[in-house]
Amino acid sequence: MKALYDISAPAKLNTFLHITGRHADGYHLLQSIFMLIDWCDKLHFELRADGEISREDLGATLPAQDLMVRAATALRQASGCRSGVHMAIDKHIPMQAGMGGGSSDAASTLLALNQLWGLHLPLTELMRIGLGLGADVPFFLGGHNAWVEGIGEALSPMALPAAQFLVVKPAHGLATQEIFSDASLKRDSKPATIAGFAQMGATDIFKFGRNDLQAVAQRLCPGVDQALRWLDLQGLSGRMTGSGSAVFAHVAHGFELQSDVALPAHFEFKLCDNLQAHPLLGWAKTD
Repeated sequence: MKALYDISAPAKLNTFLHITGRHADGYHLLQSIFMLIDWCDKLHFELRADGEISREDLGATLPAQDLMVRAATALRQASGCRSGVHMAIDKHIPMQAGMGGGSSDAASTLLALNQLWGLHLPLTELMRIGLGLGADVPFFLGGHNAWVEGIGEALSPMALPAAQFLVVKPAHGLATQEIFSDASLKRDSKPATIAGFAQMGATDIFKFGRNDLQAVAQRLCPGVDQALRWLDLQGLSGRMTGSGSAVFAHVAHGFELQSDVALPAHFEFKLCDNLQAHPLLGWAKTD
């Protein structure tokens, strides 16, 4: 195998996000549902015989040591592999949106290079490497929508009904650290349970809970508030996803935008379907 092209790296939405406490080391304890959606980056990998790792940006310019490069480097160090790779990324998922784009790119890179380099590492080992890159990476490696706890590493796969969402990304992003370090952040939500969530009917399942980061984000980034107001004018109840600036609303299939409600300049939106499984599910063997 010398190349892999058009490898998908899907985004995620947090249907809710509660902060239930904080470790002494500063890490926040959370509960959330991570849900895969069909807003995807496309990645390409070509084997290099010289052992070098390189990356080409087909769209927006990314930092030199982005998560794709870090993932490739970490995989080679962990496996002792001496092969190289030239990677290209067609970036579609907005950055600093709370949609996990960088983590998803890292996970798809680990899965693809495990194949391209012929490493045959089990999923548990990729999970270990992925957690060192970021708390969300194991979720994308796991391949299923999931109930998430701890710092993001405790995953319980969960089936969700097929649904469609209108996702809106303001012009400006938000840095995760900026929100989590804010003194006014609510950090004492009462823990929820999977059983309590499961009692919600199919029409209400995406109304469960809230995003504890949203109030801080609306204060730090006016675009979040603007996006939520735009959804409200569309007759929709919006919610922020993750710790970035993107917001979303569950919509009925066949939903049509009200064309007379203008979207603020430089905002972007996409109608997305949720995914029942990651496109690369099964690319690494399970123990």
